[in-house]
Amino acid sequence: MAEATAQAQHLDGPEAADILERCRALVDPAMRAAVDTLPPSMRRVARYHFGWEHADGSPAEGNAGKAIRPALVLTAAAALGGPEARERAVRAAAAVELIHNFTLLHDDVMDRDVTRRHRPTAWTVFGTSDAILAGDALQALALRLLAEDPHPASAQAAVRLADCVIELCAGQHADTAMETRHPGEVSLDEVLTMAEAKTGALLGCACALGALYAGADQEDVEALDAFGREAGLAFQLIDDVIGIWGDPQRTGKPAGADLTARKKSLPVVAALTSGTPAAVELAELYTRPGADDDQESVERMALVVERAGGRDWAQVQAADRMARAMQELSRAVPEPEAADGLLALAEFVTRRSN
Repeated sequence: MAEATAQAQHLDGPEAADILERCRALVDPAMRAAVDTLPPSMRRVARYHFGWEHADGSPAEGNAGKAIRPALVLTAAAALGGPEARERAVRAAAAVELIHNFTLLHDDVMDRDVTRRHRPTAWTVFGTSDAILAGDALQALALRLLAEDPHPASAQAAVRLADCVIELCAGQHADTAMETRHPGEVSLDEVLTMAEAKTGALLGCACALGALYAGADQEDVEALDAFGREAGLAFQLIDDVIGIWGDPQRTGKPAGADLTARKKSLPVVAALTSGTPAAVELAELYTRPGADDDQESVERMALVVERAGGRDWAQVQAADRMARAMQELSRAVPEPEAADGLLALAEFVTRRSN
C-alpha cells in the first residue's frame, strides 16, 4: 500500500492529460460514427452537446469533456491485458462515454442547469423534449455498440452496463427526492449512498469493463469496480466542493450554483449534520427560496457551510476514499508500473481545484 501511494504521489496532471488525449483520439471516431446513425432531429442535439457543432449545425471545435470514463476502460484493459486488450476495448469505452453523456443531458434538464462546458446546455437551445430524447438515443447507441461487438466479453459487459444505468437512475431519483425534504431530514449516509450510485457506479463500471475486455477473472473485475467506485466518490466529493467554491471562469457554471439550487450536496449535508451553530443558520438559509438569492446571500451560505466544517470534511473524505481506491487497485494490479495509468487518472480527477 505504501509503495502504491508513493507511486501515485509523483504522478502529475500532464501524464494524466496525455492518457486522456490518447484515449479521446481512440474513442472519438467510434462515438462520432455511432452518433451519425441517429435521425437528424436527435443527431443535431447530440453533436451540439458533444461540442462538435454549433446550434446552427456548423462545425465547432468545442469541448467534449475530459473523457475520464472511457480512459478508465482503456487504461484498465491495458493494465490487465496489455496494448492489444486496450485496442479491443474501444467500443466498450465509447459505450461508457455515451452513457455518461446520456446522464448529462438528462441531469441538465432535471437540474435546470443553463451552462455546461462554457456554453448553453442542450435543453436551453433545443428544448426540454429534444434534449431528453437525444439522451435516450445515446443510451440506446451505447447498448447497441456492445450488442454488435464480436468481443467475447461484450454480452457480459452489456449486462453490467445496463445494471449500472439502473443504479444511476436510482441515484438520480434519490438525489431529486432529497431536494423536497427539509434540510434536517437528510443523513450523511443517505447522501454518500446516493453519490456512489450517481457517480461511483459508472466509474466502477468503466474499470470493470476494461478488466472484462482484458479477460480478467471475476475477483480482479470486482476489485477494479471497487477501485472506480471509491475514486468516483472521491471525485464527487471534490466536485461538490467545486460546485460551491469553484471559479466560474474555469468550471463554466455560475459560482455557488449548487447552493442556489439548494442541492443537498456532500459538503452541505456534512455541515447541516455537524451540530454546530453554523448548521442551524445553514438550515434556516436553506429553507428560503433559491430564486431570492443574490450574490451576497450565496457567498454567505458558502461561508456558513465552511464554518460548519463541510468543506474540510469533504476534503478529508476525498483523501480517505482515494486511499481505499488504491487498496482495491493493488489487489487487481499489484505491479506499480502496470497500475501507473489508473493511478494517474484517479489522482487527476481528485486533484481538481476549480
